[in-house]
Amino acid sequence: MRSARLSHALSTGALTLPEGPVAVFRPQASDDLSALGRERVRVITGFKPDYDSFAVRGYAVAVAPEGSYAAALVCLPRARAEARALIAAAAAHLPKGAPLIVDGQKTDGVDAMLRELRGRAEVGEAEAKAHGKLAVVAAPGPEAFSDWAAAPLELPEGFRTLPGVFSADGVDPASAMLAAALPAKLPRRVGDLGAGWGYLARAVLAREGVESLELIEAEADALDCARANVTDPRARFTWADATQGRPGPFDAVVMNPPFHNGRSADPALGLAFIRAAAHALTPSGTLWMVANRHLPYEAALREAFREVEEVAGDTRFRVLRAARPQKR
Repeated sequence: MRSARLSHALSTGALTLPEGPVAVFRPQASDDLSALGRERVRVITGFKPDYDSFAVRGYAVAVAPEGSYAAALVCLPRARAEARALIAAAAAHLPKGAPLIVDGQKTDGVDAMLRELRGRAEVGEAEAKAHGKLAVVAAPGPEAFSDWAAAPLELPEGFRTLPGVFSADGVDPASAMLAAALPAKLPRRVGDLGAGWGYLARAVLAREGVESLELIEAEADALDCARANVTDPRARFTWADATQGRPGPFDAVVMNPPFHNGRSADPALGLAFIRAAAHALTPSGTLWMVANRHLPYEAALREAFREVEEVAGDTRFRVLRAARPQKR
């Protein structure tokens, strides 16, 4: 979808790129950026699966922008605060007048974002195609969107988050339920898969018996928040896709796995987390997880573990304990 808009804008002359590197902020692994020229593209993303996908395809990839670019493409996310922060980051690394391309789906709020931009900068006519829009903004200067820059959000109990991370505005109720259901004592080595900004990690480290905790998180911004929120020396932090590789071994795993891919529910994500947890645990290890009640995880848990039980829940969520993984 994004590639169709890019190709159309370039072929019609609606988009003309100057010589030099083009920064592409937060593209998804499925995006085709070939119309921009792979040799000049600099992919900027902190989401590890997307980062790895573009790196394997030969693109230059970085977690954060560096230096100056001739042009920038911002791939709009759904979260408005995150979208503004990306636009601010792009503008900060462009000379005045450089093309700042804004692209997004209608379902992700591209129309509303373009209306905001028209009140602050010169915006060209939007190219509508494939259920989305692309428009070129003449970058008004590095400081023009400084008030949109990502600023930490301060939550109760001293937690800090950033726009765009999961549950940035407050503690996720499912994670709170899981934290409350954890036993008073946990084993020595614990893994937190999909650790987010560190809420569950603090709850784990408050239990007796824990000697080490590894927080594994695919979103770099969330992991940076976790580093600020969890200062216990027993914690270590790993930027990785928890479903890839072989983390561990752990005596226990805690997790509140994601179950959305964009706007659509995707139970396969949670199933991949369950498989990863089973592989990461010792033969006598235990998984503690929380999930929306409607998600079909129980069959996968019973296939992967010898013991499965629901230990807490309400009409929306359930906390599941699974023990003694069946190694395959």
